[in-house]
Amino acid sequence: MFQATFRISRRRAVQASTALVVLLGVVFWWLLPLGESRPQGSITFSTGLQTGVYQRYGAMLKDALARDMPDVEIQLRLSEGSQQNLARVASGEADFTIATADAVAKYIRDGKPGAERLRGCARLYDDYVQLVVPRGSSVRGVEDLRGRKVGVGPEGSGVRLVADRLLAASGLDPASDITPVPAGIDTVPGLLELGELDAFFWSGGLPTGAVRKLSEQMEVRLVPLKPALVDRVHASSDVTGYYRLAVMPADAYPRAQNNVPVPTMAVANLLVTTEGVEKAMVEGFTRTVIKSRDRIGNTVHPAQLVDLRTAIYTDPLPLHEGAQGYYVSEKP
Repeated sequence: MFQATFRISRRRAVQASTALVVLLGVVFWWLLPLGESRPQGSITFSTGLQTGVYQRYGAMLKDALARDMPDVEIQLRLSEGSQQNLARVASGEADFTIATADAVAKYIRDGKPGAERLRGCARLYDDYVQLVVPRGSSVRGVEDLRGRKVGVGPEGSGVRLVADRLLAASGLDPASDITPVPAGIDTVPGLLELGELDAFFWSGGLPTGAVRKLSEQMEVRLVPLKPALVDRVHASSDVTGYYRLAVMPADAYPRAQNNVPVPTMAVANLLVTTEGVEKAMVEGFTRTVIKSRDRIGNTVHPAQLVDLRTAIYTDPLPLHEGAQGYYVSEKP
């Protein structure tokens, strides 16, 4: 009788265990629907010029994404900068990109194709405007650039937007009062060294490797952008409100700054996609951006400033639902 009772109890225990396993399987299936937890396919990430921060950040982010989303093939594509990046994503040529908030606002205000489809994933780090001249130059402010050869950035770059606005706010016509050279950070340092430029504008994270390298090879100086000038730019249109007063710390480019802070203006960079990119892909991409901050930041220093607490603020773009899902999941 004892053996019979034992067999019945054992059978009931097995049945109960089986039922529990089935129940748990149903619950997990319900909570984690198949197809949403493992993004698959291929994506294109439009970055920037070869030696710029966008490109260096994109290359390291690609490695992090490959680890976190092994079923996704990531292709990087060089670009002239923010304006071209936005056009690519809006047209479907790319799936993700980085662009400055002022460039995004202008793209939307101008009613460019696909502007209504753009969505934000994260606020990343700030770009700092840098006006670089030879150490012995008599240029002390933007207004002193009259009649000089100035690197203003490629047509499709965010640098071009900033340079034109600073020149106009200083009383200069960007087309006629200077000789504008449409070159980017991949070539302007060399042109300055050769004497083919008197100055160049750059807008990027601190420090930008190409500017630091130049400062170690040649005696250069960063021209301060005075608060009154930044205020004039800030107030000049409905899309320039994204600029803010900023200071480049003394150790950004020690040789170019004589270890002295330099006043300038800054603007936020946004990680951008479109409403058509699937939710799981955007959620996974955003998660990797936040989680890889420290590892990437050891090499690309601006990435250290990516912060979960501020990443959600992607104005002027609404958050993509995938990015929103990630931020909700990270709430305590």
